[in-house]
Amino acid sequence: MTTTGVDGFALLDEIWRTVTPEAARRMLIAAVRAFAEKGYHATTTRDIASLAGMSPAAVYIHYRSKEELLFNISLVGHETSLALLAGIEGDDAVERLKNAVSAFAGWHAAFHTTARVVQYELSALSAEHHERVAELRRQIEQRMRSYLEDGVAEGVFDVPDVKGATLAVLSLCIDVARWYQPGGKRTPDEIGALYADLVLRMVRPAT
Repeated sequence: MTTTGVDGFALLDEIWRTVTPEAARRMLIAAVRAFAEKGYHATTTRDIASLAGMSPAAVYIHYRSKEELLFNISLVGHETSLALLAGIEGDDAVERLKNAVSAFAGWHAAFHTTARVVQYELSALSAEHHERVAELRRQIEQRMRSYLEDGVAEGVFDVPDVKGATLAVLSLCIDVARWYQPGGKRTPDEIGALYADLVLRMVRPAT
């Protein structure tokens, strides 16, 4: 994938390509940038409209509020990462966990700006919207847990507390969005491979 700009406009467009019309998509992309740079509470609809190259009034043509913009970003971000984990393949439990961690950590690097908003602005969502996103997060947790449970069942992982280990693995991957910057020593794919190796070292039986 090609990256350009903050988080990569090509990558952002890939995430939001299902959002129509184009003006609504431009608003979401602008909101991602604004929320990541200034934080949700410090961002105004005027900031978002300016980044989108539109008038402040144009925001309300497509979204009822700034919070609804955040909800749409959170929804698409979580749905995308859930689909990523749901599509993991592998011949055995070790390969499936390796691929799951590599993909999840790599996603949080490649889409670091979007992921930062998705993961760290949850508290700004309304109660109703927060619950919808929380359900997706539960499904993400269950999917990652299933890869660990498979390894335990096959006798290739030694994990006394699967739930705790799942939270540790997810936290490790999600935190990539907090510190990752393009142009660093490792590409998103290299970060994914590194984290997959670390997790497998954590869960395999000691020799």
